[in-house]
Amino acid sequence: MRIVVSDANLASWRSDLESALPDGTVVAWPDPTDDVAIGQALISADVLVGPRFTAEMGEAATNLRLVQVAGAGTDKIDVNALPHGAKVANTFHHEDSITEYVVAATVMLRRGIRQQDAALRRGEWVTPAHDAAQPWVSGLAGATVGFVGFGHIGARTWELFKAFRAHGMTVTRRGEIDATAQGLEWAGTVDDIDKLLEMSDVVVVSAPLTPETTGMIGGSELSRMGPSAVLVNVGRGPLVDQDALYAALRDGAIGGAAIDVWYDYPPAGHTGSPSTQPFHELSNVLMTPHSSGLTRQTFDGRVVDVAENINRLAAGRPLRNVVAVAS
Repeated sequence: MRIVVSDANLASWRSDLESALPDGTVVAWPDPTDDVAIGQALISADVLVGPRFTAEMGEAATNLRLVQVAGAGTDKIDVNALPHGAKVANTFHHEDSITEYVVAATVMLRRGIRQQDAALRRGEWVTPAHDAAQPWVSGLAGATVGFVGFGHIGARTWELFKAFRAHGMTVTRRGEIDATAQGLEWAGTVDDIDKLLEMSDVVVVSAPLTPETTGMIGGSELSRMGPSAVLVNVGRGPLVDQDALYAALRDGAIGGAAIDVWYDYPPAGHTGSPSTQPFHELSNVLMTPHSSGLTRQTFDGRVVDVAENINRLAAGRPLRNVVAVAS
């Protein structure tokens, strides 16, 4: 078999991945930023392990049987450009890492930790114990957490919030979540999103990005949140309208936001602003470069899954986590 790996994140696991593949497998590692090199490598390839597949790549990849994404998102795979019968599969293992991020970011926002750190570096003790004019901050106990999306990430994150004695609720596209079984106050469909936003102290966004969910949280929805409520987006940037979010944060309509997923991404190895709006100027925003799931533990598990699916393909066995098949 011939494998092409175009995922830069897997470079540190090269020996682990190659040693787990069938004997005789030929593996190419083209420059992940060079689509021409990737296309040339795909000419005789059976499998692409990478986050993107374009129409131009499809012109070369006439023998491709599998695109294995070493992550959950497959929105950058042009399924229509794949050869007939080629499959697209994904993998996860990021739930724990993203869960840690969501809880940590929520604590930082609700407790004002970044502001306290900056103030103390100036010698200022910004707490009500030293300055009665300072407001009291809030912990997680008793907080109401609303989940927009309740898949792998939402469900795992809720387990941690429950440990802090928080209350939870969720809205999903199909409304399939059993609130009682999950220990939630209630669960509904996206038609109930206004209700969720009005009731939540913390809003965790982890829904998938589709044409239907793009911009699902805009100015009208953000206005339902209170001035102390915080939003954490670990789904996809465009789920939340960037102009409306910036305005709500700038004007204090909501208390803060942790944004890990963005609107503008530079090519790998390059720099660039993540948004047309100057979120970096706002002190109530925690900005991270789509890194919530990027831990060693995440990719230890993903490499095992990638190798497993390639071995299954070689043996003619059913693949795991197939999300699309080219027609």
